[in-house]
Amino acid sequence: MTINDQLIKVFREVFGDDSITLNPQTTANDIDGWDSLSHINLIIALEIAFGIEFTQEEIRSFKNVGDMQVCIEKKLK
Repeated sequence: MTINDQLIKVFREVFGDDSITLNPQTTANDIDGWDSLSHINLIIALEIAFGIEFTQEEIRSFKNVGDMQVCIEKKLK
């Protein structure tokens, strides 16, 4: 499973929507229900799924899914 495939799986689980598709430019405005509380749940789910921890600075820097994916890739190297 690629990082992108795993990201999609986590997003679908967190938001309860099997139709979610992602691209690097996807933002909270593109996904129904992506608010501040679900963002926290998403970050925790990503940390668990990938076995990583984000810093507060990294979390604040995420502007879209592409930023998340780049950060995850760096942490997994």
